[in-house]
Amino acid sequence: MARRYDCSDASDRATGLREAASAVRRGELVVLPTDTVYGIGADAFNGEAVGDLLQAKGRGRNMPSPVLVGSPNTLHGLVTDFSELAWELVDAFWPGALTLVARHQPSLQWDLGDTRGTVAIRMPLHPVAIELLTETGPMAVSSANLTGQPSPQTCDAAQNMLGDSVSVYLDGGPTPDAVPSSIVDVTGKVPVLLRAGALSAAQLREVVPELEESA
Repeated sequence: MARRYDCSDASDRATGLREAASAVRRGELVVLPTDTVYGIGADAFNGEAVGDLLQAKGRGRNMPSPVLVGSPNTLHGLVTDFSELAWELVDAFWPGALTLVARHQPSLQWDLGDTRGTVAIRMPLHPVAIELLTETGPMAVSSANLTGQPSPQTCDAAQNMLGDSVSVYLDGGPTPDAVPSSIVDVTGKVPVLLRAGALSAAQLREVVPELEESA
């Protein structure tokens, strides 16, 4: 039976965060609020849990899960060949609605799906998410919806779709909007905008004028 915690109540929030962190360490799934939409998350280094995440969403390995982190410093242990331009984007837009596709460290023991040596990584601008990530370390997190269904802006919407496939639901109230994060590929010398979302190409170019857009 899934447990749900109201993060607007200080006591419930503390209990919920503790229970969610414990669930992640046990290899179970949790739902958490972010600054874009609600996400379904698992320990990024537990391949079985990530597989359960993809299965809960009805998503194949050809659509690997992004990773959320609680601090930019976490990047040092996760990615390689990270350019100065990539760091400038991190400094300007993290925490926030910017996902960066980078090359992950080849030594990492994780299985996020068919990533071809890359990882999509973001630090969300949401206190509940950051508090959980600080406790658990990097989490594989994807939007908390069944594939093909709208991304949920409320915990109710996420729970109606995912039900008991998730152990703990953290209800942080409605998310600000349903606009997804912008995605920028930083695996090459020049960053490439793969998806314009909450951040426009013009906003990103204020920091990295060299930014290109994918065809």
